[in-house]
Amino acid sequence: MGAAQSTAAHSCLLAAVGNSSSSVAFNGDLLFSSHVSRYNLNIPVAPIAVTYPESAQQVAKIVKCAADYNLKVQAYSGGHSYGNYGLGGTDGAVVVNMKHFRQFSMDAEDIATAGPGLNLGELHDKLAAEGRAIAHGTCRQVGVGGHLTIGGLGTMSREWGMALDHVIEAQVVLANSSIVRASETENPDVFWAIKGAAASFGIVTEFKLLTHATLKNAIQYTYQLNFGSTADRAQLFKDWQKLVYTPNITRKFSSELVLFEKSALLSGFYFGTREEFAEFGLEDKFPIRNSGTVLQLSDWAGMVTSEAENLIVSAIGGTPASFYAKSMVFKDNQSIPDQDVDEMFRYLDTVNKGTPAWFVIFDLEGGAVNDYSTTATAYPHRDVIVLMESYAISLFGPVPPATKQFLNGLHSVITANRTDIAELGAYPGFVDPYLENAQAEYWGVNLPRLQDIKTSIDPQDVFHNPQSVRVNAAPH
Repeated sequence: MGAAQSTAAHSCLLAAVGNSSSSVAFNGDLLFSSHVSRYNLNIPVAPIAVTYPESAQQVAKIVKCAADYNLKVQAYSGGHSYGNYGLGGTDGAVVVNMKHFRQFSMDAEDIATAGPGLNLGELHDKLAAEGRAIAHGTCRQVGVGGHLTIGGLGTMSREWGMALDHVIEAQVVLANSSIVRASETENPDVFWAIKGAAASFGIVTEFKLLTHATLKNAIQYTYQLNFGSTADRAQLFKDWQKLVYTPNITRKFSSELVLFEKSALLSGFYFGTREEFAEFGLEDKFPIRNSGTVLQLSDWAGMVTSEAENLIVSAIGGTPASFYAKSMVFKDNQSIPDQDVDEMFRYLDTVNKGTPAWFVIFDLEGGAVNDYSTTATAYPHRDVIVLMESYAISLFGPVPPATKQFLNGLHSVITANRTDIAELGAYPGFVDPYLENAQAEYWGVNLPRLQDIKTSIDPQDVFHNPQSVRVNAAPH
């Protein structure tokens, strides 16, 4: 962009926010770095401008400026993208920071209206004050805007579905700067696309959410498991996998198995009484050598915490860090064979990881998440039983090559003997900036339809990040 064009673009963006100098910051301004908060310090990103609109109309004007001057746009809600995609993911984007969109209300039918500038903790508290709730993740700092449009898994997902399943309507700014309502009956293609891939299609400025009454009883269990041998740890995983792949396992049960160096953490909830939990017989299904911690909860706030999520938060949730993360999904017929489990644990016990700060989470999904077809929303992984999330944090400087090789090697060990590898996908909320064929991994069978919609409503690819949905080269 030439100097004259850059000056014109700056003037346009400033005018878009009512000529308020406090509502836009430009690269090159004094203290511009204070407006650019990178979540993953391993990925440097330099936007051309960060804007702070206060209305959907201002968002629309910002988008029009970007389109007119051939700039890319991304919305920034909580800023927890693993690839810093809320800042564009690559240099030169226009960032639309949604911090002023913090509206919240409830109507007589228990439908909530919420703005994308809220974080999950704030949304949770506002809903709980009304005796209502939705399924969502447990990291309170995560922004509503991204969480409700990329997927949104949490402790209640097996009973209530994903966070995006609660969205029944949205106000969206499109690439042509129009402001539209999107629902199953109004702009249905836009509505379908934003439920799993919104960053590629527009900026949501308001959500309407279906809510549930908060629950009153739950059992929270936590077992710290320390086994002496690789074979013992492998057997623990096999036992857990056998349990979670039990056909029609009760939706009251949630579970996470977290692997560390030479140990594991088994945790989760049973949403019922202590008697029901005892009848379920969790401790009889594992070689558990300690009593663990089993708590009976009646406080809704405690029921949506997660030991695994707390681990992520303590490692990378609240403070920017250099890290690498990957994910993989396993469907109802895709459990890891025993011989591959053995190989996975041999690998974990012997490979150079490049850092002591790593862990791998296996999270039981299924239940209500599986009630939807793979094509019901842009988010495609509806037939998944287990979600695997692997994390490695660099304690000193950039993530070393050995750490990336460790996590990629772990995936390779798991998939080496599989014939269904093409069907395995990745969770789009945990972006892997180095993932090949990322769009196919994130959106699977829904990618062709997403590309068609992209070509129709954003042919200039205004809403863009390194792994967003692309315009069809040859529309069909």
